[in-house]
Amino acid sequence: MTKAELRKIYKEKRSGLSFGEVEKLTDMILINFQQVRLPFISYVHTYIASVKLGEIDPSALTRYLEFKNPGLKILVPKIDITSGDMQHLHFDDEVELVYNAFGIAEPPGGETFSPDEIDLVLVPLLAFDKRGFRVGYGKGYYDRFLSECRPDAIKIGLSFFEPEEQIDDINQFDIPLNYCITPQQVFEF
Repeated sequence: MTKAELRKIYKEKRSGLSFGEVEKLTDMILINFQQVRLPFISYVHTYIASVKLGEIDPSALTRYLEFKNPGLKILVPKIDITSGDMQHLHFDDEVELVYNAFGIAEPPGGETFSPDEIDLVLVPLLAFDKRGFRVGYGKGYYDRFLSECRPDAIKIGLSFFEPEEQIDDINQFDIPLNYCITPQQVFEF
């Protein structure tokens, strides 16, 4: 199937999950995430989940990473809708969030970091395939960002659902994941 077809299917699948199902599946993802053997992480880029979009909330994963990696810096995206650029801003409990034009929460400003400083990226997605390619929301922000990361930066997708066999319209700009964590298992690519 194509990205557009998968985007439609998985948005519908997500919207069909109850709050209780989302909580249970998210807990199962955390358990599986804890099984991944990761090196020491100094900088993690994560996203702030959109309840409206039914995204997996990665905050329990980042708390686990903070416990395992003392001094960890958590970075979150700030999107420039006009240019398509993504900044990576420091995030902690003190940071107040605002909503951008897409309705996504992000810091209004703050200390920024370069993609080449990032050790691990928690990547939002709608669907993924057995080769590690993902379907996002179609704007290309994460593909551009991931292409700027170091080759050894670990890219981990989080999905409520199991992989598709193959995404048919992958192109040279698509960056595969290293792992995708589902409630059932850890996929390594």
